Amino acid sequence: MSATALAVVQGSYNMAVRAESWLGDQLLADNIPISDGSESRDRSLSVPEQVSLTIPRHDRGTDWDPGTDPAHPLAAYGQMLRIDYGVDTGAGQMEWINRGWFLITDSSCDGDTVSVSCAGLLTLIDEAKLVSPFQPSSTDTLSTIIRGLTEPALTVSYDGGLTDRSVPLGMQWDTDRLGAITEVLDAWGAEARVTEDGYLYVQPVSDVGAPVQLITDDREAGTVVQWQGSTTRDGAFNLVVAQGEDSSGNQIQGIAYDGAGDSPYQYGGPFNPLPVPYPYQSSLLTTVAQCRKAAAAQMLLLRRTAFRKLVVTMVPHPGLVQGDFVAVTGAGLTEALCVIESLSLPYSPGEQQLTVRVL
Repeated sequence: MSATALAVVQGSYNMAVRAESWLGDQLLADNIPISDGSESRDRSLSVPEQVSLTIPRHDRGTDWDPGTDPAHPLAAYGQMLRIDYGVDTGAGQMEWINRGWFLITDSSCDGDTVSVSCAGLLTLIDEAKLVSPFQPSSTDTLSTIIRGLTEPALTVSYDGGLTDRSVPLGMQWDTDRLGAITEVLDAWGAEARVTEDGYLYVQPVSDVGAPVQLITDDREAGTVVQWQGSTTRDGAFNLVVAQGEDSSGNQIQGIAYDGAGDSPYQYGGPFNPLPVPYPYQSSLLTTVAQCRKAAAAQMLLLRRTAFRKLVVTMVPHPGLVQGDFVAVTGAGLTEALCVIESLSLPYSPGEQQLTVRVL
């Protein structure tokens, strides 16, 4: 987003939404009329992105009811929507922010209204179960396994901070393609997300980053309408034990302790003076160093569901996605680094809701 658009979304503004429909490399329709809708993202889900749209059946001489036509722009036979969110920056100028690509999963017509449901592109992987067992070869590595399980449905891109390595012989996955990818990512200490351009981007698990937005309830420059906090002890732990097996068949393990000084679950702290372990096991772990790295990554991943969170109701910000870092001032915090775990974005004038985790 430009500096002008970033300044505009700090207060009330005019917005618009547009969409294109593609089937493979063929553009079926552009500027699809959207009268209402919403987008939700939750990175705790296997497919984080969900979109619902309301479209008038008749607009500018076009019938948007897909009926039984498999090639209709709103049919659910592989059609994908590229959705842009527009911000009026003044003088009739609209800046368009790409929200990503979404697979149409359902569409129906009721009277003069067409309802369309979409999901993130990981749906393609989630529904594509393995027809026969997937067995890596002796030359496969963690990256080639992910690529082999994912492409050509999605093109995989890797972060330069990842160190690839070979995998032990004898690994096999029977049916769950997305589950196999998740197992490889966990053992690698990595995570994957679908980018706005439709690539699967694999990167190291991290809770360190620069904030992309200041969220504040300041009366002069505030964007927040309401705060709501929550905490829970359910599912909490203060260490992760990752177990594997070395080349001689011996069980090995690595432990990651919650040692953050400001963590309410800190090992040895008042949460519980005794160990509260979370067990993790993978045949892809063949050295103690790999076990320790996987345990540390699991600690970060699991903290996303068991840590202090705030629900923020605010002026919609179309540049934010799950995993973005933000600085929060309000609700007892002062420029505290937080990460967005889930969000909802209205496709008509309204309020946006974020769930942020305090780091």
